[in-house]
Amino acid sequence: MPSVAPKASIADLIGYKPALAGAPGHARVVRLHVNEGALGPSPKAMEAMQTVATRIHQYPAVDASGLAVAIGRKHGIDPQRIVLGCGSDELIQVLCLAYVEPGDEVIHTQYGFLLFPMAAKIAGGVPVSAPDDGYTVSVDAILERVTPRTKLVFLANPNNPTGTYLAHDEVRRLRAGLPDRVVLVLDAAYAEYVQRNDYTAGIELVEETDNTVMLRTFSKAFGMAGLRLGWAYCPKSMADTLYSIRPPYGVNIPALAAGVAAIEDQAFQDATVAHNARWMPWLQAQFNALGLEPMPTVANFLMVRFPTEPARNADAARQFLAARGILVREMAGYGAPEFIRLSVGSEDDNHLLVDTLRDFLNGASS
Repeated sequence: MPSVAPKASIADLIGYKPALAGAPGHARVVRLHVNEGALGPSPKAMEAMQTVATRIHQYPAVDASGLAVAIGRKHGIDPQRIVLGCGSDELIQVLCLAYVEPGDEVIHTQYGFLLFPMAAKIAGGVPVSAPDDGYTVSVDAILERVTPRTKLVFLANPNNPTGTYLAHDEVRRLRAGLPDRVVLVLDAAYAEYVQRNDYTAGIELVEETDNTVMLRTFSKAFGMAGLRLGWAYCPKSMADTLYSIRPPYGVNIPALAAGVAAIEDQAFQDATVAHNARWMPWLQAQFNALGLEPMPTVANFLMVRFPTEPARNADAARQFLAARGILVREMAGYGAPEFIRLSVGSEDDNHLLVDTLRDFLNGASS
């Protein structure tokens, strides 16, 4: 037994370890397992990073007001209510540290982002899972699990890993059904990809209430996952609280410069959305033709159901793909072992994926 033990709330915590490796011996690895932007970063963002290379010996501005102003201008929101973070992951954890007392309950959904219950435990809270309706979040199930100890509700919308979403009216119903003392956190990491008239990321709810937070990221549609840059939009009082406890230099100078350039590069954003809108239906049609079951999605990723026989199941497919240098995400950790999750890649990546799955289903050797 070690002489020093971790605190009880995290004693059984299983770390989130995305499989960033897993295809040894391949000069080119196709990364379809972590929902990265298929087109890479904006050229303007890359150029902006180069312009600040001589300043990386300096600490960044604590308030990072330049990026906050650019985001505010883009979305028509108040920059003083924007909190920047080292990815939205940091902001999820900071929210729990700021508002969850030991023993407080944090509601997340059955197939929600794994970091939600982890962050709750790190803060000493108690994660409470609300079952989905099929693979879509159930507002009623969330509301049924609210108790006097509930402090936060996390809702990823669109949801990762299922790719489903809640219409804005349902999100409003959730907010209206929660007590005022409960903070609703809307994680809209994939909002840029959604092309539905009944969806919004949550800006309106943040502005209409004093207990709602919206999270966004530069990791997905902006193609900047490696820079770890995210932001929250929240009531001013909550913004002040979050800034008071997060690390003062949590966002680095290259990320700030790239973020300003990326948020202003509308042409690149349009190209990213168009690429996804073109290739997602193509992939779904190809999977159907192979006899697989692709799930509906509004994001840049989807879950695909495989047969149950051992030689053709999801785990065998994942291993076959990895042996060919293609990484996809296993879903057993979410309680859905019959699925894999994969993201839309480049044109070449998408064709290679489908051809490789065809080989797998036809019994080819890896």
